Amino acid sequence: MQLSWPGGPLRGTAQLPASKSEANRALILQALAGGGTLSNLSDANDTQLMQRLLATAPGATELSAEDAGTVMRFLTAYLAVTNWRGRLTGTARMQERPIKVLVDALRQAGASINYLNNDGYPPLEIAGFTAAPETTKPTELSVRGDISSQYISALLMVGPRLPGGLRLTLTGHIGSRPYINMTVALMQRFGANYTAEGDVLTVRPGAYHPTDYTIESDWSAASYWYALVALAPAGSEITLPGLRRESLQGDQAIAGMMTQFGVETTFLSDSVHLRQVYLAAQTEIQTLDFTDCPDLAQTVAVVAAALARPVDMTGLESLRIKETDRIAALQTELAKFGGNLRDLGEGRFRAESTGFDVNNQSVATYHDHRMAMAFAPLAMRGPLTIESPSVVRKSYPQFWNELTKSGFAVSEAD
Repeated sequence: MQLSWPGGPLRGTAQLPASKSEANRALILQALAGGGTLSNLSDANDTQLMQRLLATAPGATELSAEDAGTVMRFLTAYLAVTNWRGRLTGTARMQERPIKVLVDALRQAGASINYLNNDGYPPLEIAGFTAAPETTKPTELSVRGDISSQYISALLMVGPRLPGGLRLTLTGHIGSRPYINMTVALMQRFGANYTAEGDVLTVRPGAYHPTDYTIESDWSAASYWYALVALAPAGSEITLPGLRRESLQGDQAIAGMMTQFGVETTFLSDSVHLRQVYLAAQTEIQTLDFTDCPDLAQTVAVVAAALARPVDMTGLESLRIKETDRIAALQTELAKFGGNLRDLGEGRFRAESTGFDVNNQSVATYHDHRMAMAFAPLAMRGPLTIESPSVVRKSYPQFWNELTKSGFAVSEAD
């Protein structure tokens, strides 16, 4: 897909998808509660897939989570505690993404789960759940806090279904904590009894209650509009409906991060307004920690390189096991423009550039929706081509349409 900007400031209103992080958690909780109405569900493939699999699971013996991490991790736990029997699989890339930590924990809790190909990876054979004898003692599990928070969220959400509930101890450094906080907040809305003492999380046994809930718009998707405003001509601004000041989403951190790239955020009653402001000369290299918001890393790296405002980035460990190795992908694609994501060692990377130039380069997307949307804003600086643009269906199917409505020239590549 070829993208170009005709010139002049970016202005208007852009529609965002609903948060798939919220939606996929709420769908699992709705299924465990046996009812309730969820409003503003996203048309993102991951959310539509979760809805479809939850609806068809009772009569199915094989389900595919495709390339959706939350679907694979959350369904593994959900299907196990609901005594489902069958095969849970996914794409070739999903079969390379580890799930051993979650499976080991579920096995300790009473689930019968076997690996069908490689130990520690999907596809999985789920063969029922053996409930412990009636007891008032919670199931005691311990998992590392520096692995995917999706494992932790999956275990917490099924905690009320375990005999005696769940006491989950997180060890070591805890990453993506806002996603855990989101899970807990939604669980409590559906009636869960949850307490925490330090890194020991306790969920008491009991039933969830059917609950009505409206999903917030997606802050991860909003990050691409922040990038567009940062790279656009002077005087640019955009309004993004459906975002909340009091958000459950850790990716709201983009509002603070983008101040150093000249984007000011104003919270309105039912939206946020982004405005490009004067950007002072950079006096020192800032360090940004993405431990709690790894999905923002690609967006920020591209903007920092394009503006030649170096930024040091930490907390990128989980990027190696996403839809692609996002660190390697960023390094390869930024180099086409004169940018770099330089490994400084000890988990620190520097996004930087010398002579950054956008002039009809073609960006590979590696089957990764965030690669496509993180690089698309570079069209503000010159024409470029995004390969395999349909990857955005995973989280933001209307992204290209919204760019067109905002004034971009969008056409199929020759």
